[in-house]
Amino acid sequence: MEYLDPGTFRHAAPEAPCRAPAPRANPRGRCARVQRGFTLIEVLVALGILAIALAAGVRAAGIAIDGALDNRERLLALWVAQNRLAAYSAGLPFPDVGERSGTEVQTDLVFTWHEKIEGTPNPYFRRVEVAVSGPRIPGYALATLSGHVVRTP
Repeated sequence: MEYLDPGTFRHAAPEAPCRAPAPRANPRGRCARVQRGFTLIEVLVALGILAIALAAGVRAAGIAIDGALDNRERLLALWVAQNRLAAYSAGLPFPDVGERSGTEVQTDLVFTWHEKIEGTPNPYFRRVEVAVSGPRIPGYALATLSGHVVRTP
């Protein structure tokens, strides 16, 4: 036994010999553990997992952006259709039965609208159906809206 402080004793045990190929002594005289880093295989596997995760994240962000652009175009197309129906209430002349087409610009995007005007049993009413297609896919209706126009006597 070895005396350290009053009331404190330590049993001296024989130290085990170092098993490292080239032992290094630490300040206490014992063998230091040999620290190992990551192997090349472990690093490559970790980088592969990270690359797959990042690719999935970039793809998910791209899909979200495409969805946001589609929603924006659909909303703007709906506004164009509402504007066409509201224009008849605001003063456009009472429409004749038939079909019309044209373009309208909303937030620097050009939308194509197509109106189909049908008669009703009451000669003072017309049914108007507006289909609006966007700039990316011409001919594909992003929004369709129908309503009735009234002729004032």
